[in-house]
Amino acid sequence: MKTVSVGSVSFGGGAFGLIAGPCVIESRDHALKMSTAIQVIAEKVGVPVVYKSSFDKANRTSISSFRGPGLEAGLAILSDVKAETGLPVLTDIHEASQANAVAEAVDVLQIPAFLCRQTDLLVAAAKTGKTVNVKKGQFLAPWDMTNVVDKLSEFGCENILLTERGTQFGYNNLVADMRAIPLMQEHGYPVIFDATHSAQLPGGAGAQTAGMRDMIPTLAKSAVAAGCNGLFMEVHDNVEDARSDTATQWPLEKLESILFNLKAIREALK
Repeated sequence: MKTVSVGSVSFGGGAFGLIAGPCVIESRDHALKMSTAIQVIAEKVGVPVVYKSSFDKANRTSISSFRGPGLEAGLAILSDVKAETGLPVLTDIHEASQANAVAEAVDVLQIPAFLCRQTDLLVAAAKTGKTVNVKKGQFLAPWDMTNVVDKLSEFGCENILLTERGTQFGYNNLVADMRAIPLMQEHGYPVIFDATHSAQLPGGAGAQTAGMRDMIPTLAKSAVAAGCNGLFMEVHDNVEDARSDTATQWPLEKLESILFNLKAIREALK
């Protein structure tokens, strides 16, 4: 398996990393507060971290839902996070036209699950030369990601991360099939497990997505035991007032304890 390095954080080849941060950028002050706090916790536990947050949540359930600060303001905030903390940064793109501007500010371009088959979007991300993290669509089998990998590699992308985030199981429900982790690893690239989005109940609250936050530790522990190469977790310091994914962001005050538990499982596997 190829080892993919993002700044000082590596995934695959025995390395294990964390991708963490709030679902959406809420303000500059909040982003700096969260990135600093997550960095301190990750260093204490001994898990290298990539900071993540979205400048635009283009696929919110409701037209009235908060989407974020937008491209220009959001990238300025992420640039400040990178400058202040030294952490590598990840954010998602929704349109091919965003790729070059985002690539100038961040280390990893993320392709949302709903858009993982969009060829023009994948090609634009690949052409930037940045690491690309692709969320597996909730509608895809693990082996179908081979076509996604082919689209990226055809246009020169060699640093690819694949993320498992659950599979649609009837209406308003997701199931995380842990077999997807070794199956996607057969593509030759590291596989990340999204422990927070996998706990969602999409559209389950009518105008917003519901979720089962109490299931996040079980899902995360299962994924580490299954051999994932990294974890993706959305984290917030006040989950009840979060501007997005209120039901499934992980509380900042509980991040240290869950990471210590997950690290212990990974160490036991060696």
